[in-house]
Amino acid sequence: MIRFAEARPYADPDAAARKLIEIACSIEPVEDGRIHIEKINWPFLKELRGAPAEYGAGMDRAIANGWLSMHESGTYVTFTQAGTDLLSR
Repeated sequence: MIRFAEARPYADPDAAARKLIEIACSIEPVEDGRIHIEKINWPFLKELRGAPAEYGAGMDRAIANGWLSMHESGTYVTFTQAGTDLLSR
């Protein structure tokens, strides 16, 4: 069998979600624990070369798992208690 494309490390939404949590953890939050979304998406999309669909699926999974909470404006996220607990493991 011939493979023409490399396996994408963030094609799995769980892997993408964990990487987004790792990136968010490395960012110093501003007012009220806010982490501006561009400080998460830039490293994921540009430095790690994740695809926009992988980013979206990872962010959706992180929110669905209760690790992050996104503001209704979509401009920032905050860690939930479950997200904080995940980081302390």
